[in-house]
Amino acid sequence: METTRIQTVLRLPPELMERVKRSARKEKNSFNSYVERVLDQATAETSAFPALPPDFGISDEIRSLGKFELVAPSAEELEADPKLAYLWEKYGRI
Repeated sequence: METTRIQTVLRLPPELMERVKRSARKEKNSFNSYVERVLDQATAETSAFPALPPDFGISDEIRSLGKFELVAPSAEELEADPKLAYLWEKYGRI
């Protein structure tokens, strides 16, 4: 099923244009298909955490923990720990 496409003009520096064309050729894709896929992936809604590949090994010990609820850190905790604040901003908000 063909979906409607909107034609647009995209201005790129020559070096970037060549890199994108090279990447598209390497993946045996047209320039348009490649740019569409890259933009779609870059703007797709994601879950709170990145998906694990299907072959990712999880130990029995971890599996035995079951599911858990993510508890939001307090404002004080986020202020005191910049790494936690970064991770919460990037992955924790649901």
